[in-house]
Amino acid sequence: MNEPVRLSKRLAALIGCSRSEAEQYIENGWVSVDGAVVEEPHYKVTDEIVSLDPAANLDAVQPATMLLNKPEGLSVDLALQQISLDSRSADDTSGIRALKRHFRKLTCPAGLESDSCGLVVLTQDWRVSRRLIEDTLTIEQEYVVEVSGEVIENGLALLNHGLSVGGWPVPPCKVSWQSENRLRFAIKAPQPGQLRAMCAQVGLTPLTIKRIRIGRISMGKMSVGQWRYLPVNERF
Repeated sequence: MNEPVRLSKRLAALIGCSRSEAEQYIENGWVSVDGAVVEEPHYKVTDEIVSLDPAANLDAVQPATMLLNKPEGLSVDLALQQISLDSRSADDTSGIRALKRHFRKLTCPAGLESDSCGLVVLTQDWRVSRRLIEDTLTIEQEYVVEVSGEVIENGLALLNHGLSVGGWPVPPCKVSWQSENRLRFAIKAPQPGQLRAMCAQVGLTPLTIKRIRIGRISMGKMSVGQWRYLPVNERF
């Protein structure tokens, strides 16, 4: 029986590359141990079969951006802790190879309240973060709000323009009935609690608030708790 050695050391000896290159191959998901991908260079091996994917290259891995259907009742931080490679949506057609490193150092530049559900953006890319933060006043967000109660006279018109929240007038937005008890809001830069406050002012009680679109990016058919990658060719 051989003494355990780091996977990076075994791979470097196996293919004749430097230790740093071996570590990069491993962290980029190109190395298997007994047929299972291992992404930790420090992983200890003995007599297992170590193999390098024939398609392997040393190209830098691009920062990942993910779209998550956040469950109601969870903060973004708690929802992030629950996502994994196994919760990737079957409808993800990005073609991006899922790597463990994609789940590190994610930020959420377009947050969502704990009592709301739906689309959130998780990213490692500073350019995506900057776009969503700096252009928040121009990027439209779409919500579906399930409500109960009877809307006051002229309530729908007031929701579109004429209400104030926290002493500040609400900029005009687009609100329409999607069904008998569901409102559709198309709004820019909503503040925490704003949609609930707006509904309350016209006699309605929000039951669920679900964000389904940010800019040009929609949540699609992802189930609650699932995520997908955002390809580089999709823009907010």
